[in-house]
Amino acid sequence: MNGDSNHCAITVAAEGQRGWSSRLEGRFGQMPALLKPSAGTFSCYIFRVHKSRMESKDNYKPRIVSIGPYHHGEEQLKLIEEHKPRVFSTVLNRTRGGAGQDDYFEAVASLETHIRDSYSEALNWKTPDLIDMMILDACFIVELFRASTGVIPLPEDEPLFSTPWIISSLILDLLMIENQIPFFVLEEIYALSKSPSDGDRSLSDIAMEFFSFAIRWKEEYLPRHYKVCKIAHLLDLFRFCLVGHLEPESPPKVHEEFLKLMPSANQLLLAGIEFKTGKSKNLIEVEFDHGVLWIPPLTIDEFTCSFFLNCVAYEQYCHYCPKQISSYVVLLRCLMRTAEDAAILSESGIITNFLGTDKEVVRFFSDLAKDVLFDIKASYLAKIFEQVTQYRQNKWRLRWAGIKREYFGSPWSFISAAAAFTLLVLTIIQAFFTVYPYYHPKK
Repeated sequence: MNGDSNHCAITVAAEGQRGWSSRLEGRFGQMPALLKPSAGTFSCYIFRVHKSRMESKDNYKPRIVSIGPYHHGEEQLKLIEEHKPRVFSTVLNRTRGGAGQDDYFEAVASLETHIRDSYSEALNWKTPDLIDMMILDACFIVELFRASTGVIPLPEDEPLFSTPWIISSLILDLLMIENQIPFFVLEEIYALSKSPSDGDRSLSDIAMEFFSFAIRWKEEYLPRHYKVCKIAHLLDLFRFCLVGHLEPESPPKVHEEFLKLMPSANQLLLAGIEFKTGKSKNLIEVEFDHGVLWIPPLTIDEFTCSFFLNCVAYEQYCHYCPKQISSYVVLLRCLMRTAEDAAILSESGIITNFLGTDKEVVRFFSDLAKDVLFDIKASYLAKIFEQVTQYRQNKWRLRWAGIKREYFGSPWSFISAAAAFTLLVLTIIQAFFTVYPYYHPKK
């Protein structure tokens, strides 16, 4: 009985193995759709954010407008979707005698292969539908930039470009990693729809002028580095304006034994390191000089949080994208481990907090940095980490910092120290005049 059972089991296993082999061979030719093999190449730079990074509510999902295929057709985005054909019609009417509908279709259709290669997911869209979406989305963006920056008059009957809450939502949505179309499509549409009113301004110029409306950052923090680089999409354009000249040609030369993550702001204060607002025109350019950490002021608000979330995701997903914003976020995470640390940076003028409490700021950077793959040796901040570590390892500096903290940390401690020192001096003088006559009596 046992023998028959074993024989049956072996026969079933053999048949199952043959079936498994044929089924598996049938899957060998299937190409992954959710993350294409080409997603790790230079040509791919628009990604859908993985679920592990989705804990920060819906900061990767557009609120009011769908751009590109990932969120197209979603119910909450229909308000703007209904207006896109009308915006395209307005463009055609404004540029009569120029490019017609067929010209737009042919121009974008010639880019179809590059468009599909730009997305990390396989796009199961028929060619006419994909081209139609690209044209309408790109025209909407370009006309939004023109109307908002005064290149063309603001239409009186156009609520999209004049309603404040819509504009503020659009600014956030257009800088989301899942809500992008390739920049070369935008440039093609901009060139086709150009009129004398555009002058010699580039698409990048009016795009950055549009985004500057929402930013509490100083205008000089947005230098025009994009004029000498290839831009992937709008998020990449904005990112590059911040990090352009910080992209090193090669990793900085540092002593690896001093390459350690920075302690918290409170610990650095105890080590005698001060915090001051940096004078650099670049938001993320940090400097360390003679015990002072110079960090440009940062306003933390809804826009900043959304940008950091999406920019870090972009840098972490795109293999060939340098990781400057990720490095900057790691630095802030190191400095702000507690609410007390955040308060120190606020009091120093480095942080202006519109997000909420100090605890909420700490929680935001903690959540943002936890999935960041950080290579300290390749970081543009490697030299800063090295200098701070070297400074902290000097024992004499630590002792002097302790003395300053103990006796000069507050006006009262300074007064007490001064009084004690004065009393000591008077005591020495009194002792001198008491002893002096004994050794040198008057003749």
